[in-house]
Amino acid sequence: QELYAEYTPEFAEEESGVSAQTIREVAREIGEAGSGFSGYVWRNAAAGNRGGWMVPRALMLLHALTGSIGTEGGIAPHDWNKFIAARHDQPPPSQRWNELIWPPEYPLTHYEMSTLLPHLVRDGRGKVDTYFTRVYNPVWTNPDGFSWIEMLSDEQSVGLHVALTPTWSETALFADYVLPMGLGPERHDLQSQETHHGQWIAFRQPVLREQARREGRQVKFTYEVNPGEVWEEDEFWIELSWRIDDDNSMGIRKHFISPYRKGEKITIDEYYQYMFEHTEGLPEKAAEEGLSPLDYMRKYGAFLVKESVYHTHLSAPDDAVMAGSTVESDGTIVSGGVKIGIQTKDGPATGFPTPSRRQEFYSASMSEFGWDDQALPGYIKSHIHPDNLAEGEFALTPTFRLPTHIHSRSANSKWLTEIAHRNPIWVNTGDAKKLGVKTGDLLKMETEIGYFIDKVWATEAIRPGVVACSHHIGRWRRQKDSGNRWMTNTVTIEQGQPGIWKMSTVEGVKAFKSSDKDSLRIWWRDGGVHQNITHAVHPDPISGAHCWHQKVKLTRPAAGEKYGDIVVDTNKSHEVFKQWNALAKARETHPGGLRRPLWLGRPLTPAKEHFYIRK
Repeated sequence: QELYAEYTPEFAEEESGVSAQTIREVAREIGEAGSGFSGYVWRNAAAGNRGGWMVPRALMLLHALTGSIGTEGGIAPHDWNKFIAARHDQPPPSQRWNELIWPPEYPLTHYEMSTLLPHLVRDGRGKVDTYFTRVYNPVWTNPDGFSWIEMLSDEQSVGLHVALTPTWSETALFADYVLPMGLGPERHDLQSQETHHGQWIAFRQPVLREQARREGRQVKFTYEVNPGEVWEEDEFWIELSWRIDDDNSMGIRKHFISPYRKGEKITIDEYYQYMFEHTEGLPEKAAEEGLSPLDYMRKYGAFLVKESVYHTHLSAPDDAVMAGSTVESDGTIVSGGVKIGIQTKDGPATGFPTPSRRQEFYSASMSEFGWDDQALPGYIKSHIHPDNLAEGEFALTPTFRLPTHIHSRSANSKWLTEIAHRNPIWVNTGDAKKLGVKTGDLLKMETEIGYFIDKVWATEAIRPGVVACSHHIGRWRRQKDSGNRWMTNTVTIEQGQPGIWKMSTVEGVKAFKSSDKDSLRIWWRDGGVHQNITHAVHPDPISGAHCWHQKVKLTRPAAGEKYGDIVVDTNKSHEVFKQWNALAKARETHPGGLRRPLWLGRPLTPAKEHFYIRK
């Protein structure tokens, strides 16, 4: 009560603009919902702001107070719902820690910090020998795309770049090899999402390969039937790994050997056959229909593994996990130095997926790694809080998208492109009047590192002092480039003095002749403006996540400046990186030489000994 005394509905009204009365009404609704309250955070405040990670943490506190975690109508940890299929082989942990992926000053980040890679390389922290961008378009999607162009164009920074992409992309322009990977109907895939209170697994199949199988045609590789000889990704990695280690001397090939045919390379069917044979309940369900587990999934495409995951925290740990465990004075069950559960009045329970197996109000990890003042849920003022905006500055919200497009992978969809193909600047009508502009006029959006010129949409759908621009439109190609023409402007890219880049639109979208007659029916000419390339990187000093919101100034373009013009200074962008990076370095702490908490999950976890800094 003392800690949060100042955070009254009136305080929240002053900060947010939402009335104290509305806040009280919502609070009472949540109180009445009790264990059936369900809150959700996705992008918005969490992804946009410095300290945004505290937003879901505060929301989790509200869930803990209402007892709505793991309950009917409430929320649940995502790994309760997701089913992880068993693999036929599990390679040992990596024997190397890569600081270009996990910089030491960000020990609490969940995922690799790819947005910072050009700046880490520029800082001399290392180079990339071979780089795969897999269904990833950092030149266009990430902030500060010109820094990516500089890095990918420099062989001293990146030795070999392979772009694995299902569609044409701006990043592919700067790759040594471009490998066509399958879209959904062209590849195998497993799905398991948090859709409801159960746990399920789904199987996606390449359509033409499955058609060939049903027709009795033999297919070794899916690319043999895919249009354009598109590789099936699982097959690609199996084949590449087998060829890299052609004599089995590197210890790679052995992880791709069939579990059914000794010494032979695993096939794609065997890869999934093993998973489905080891999915709880699936073999028995398939047998009821006289099918193998693989054929069952081919037929139905999905299987319900668990009907309900309510109260998973109350389930007992496995006997094998409990063997040799001890119970501490506070009821915590410990095995091998790791907390595995809680002793309750009804017996042992697994608890929640946290270091303490409890819902954590106080985070020991935050304190141990140098952020003791943030160890409790609290409030952090954003970098674009009104108090941090200078006179004439606006807060730019670039984290929304028009609902017709999917990241950077739908620009080749002619119907989606027809629906949405431009991204004007949303400006409140009052602000537009002050700026002397109306819908369709041009504005120069000045960021910390450059500017872009876009059209105005004056609307009451955005609050005063805030502007917005959809971040999934503004695709481009140079005059010499082939590739998608449904949604790309033709541009020129020039570099004047070192670090100063300019992109100019020389031609918008237009009709063209192709095997698809609809390409001659293109009526739109505006392909939007690439805004992300003008954004500086903002790594949150604690979470490491990019803080997407930008401080911007809006002015009328000068004589000679035209729609679609983009100018960026990558020297300034590196300076901004240094400023934000210093915030993390100022608190850099490694208790006992530990690089990051051992409990904090990450993909491809290195061996435990590499979590410690070696002197």
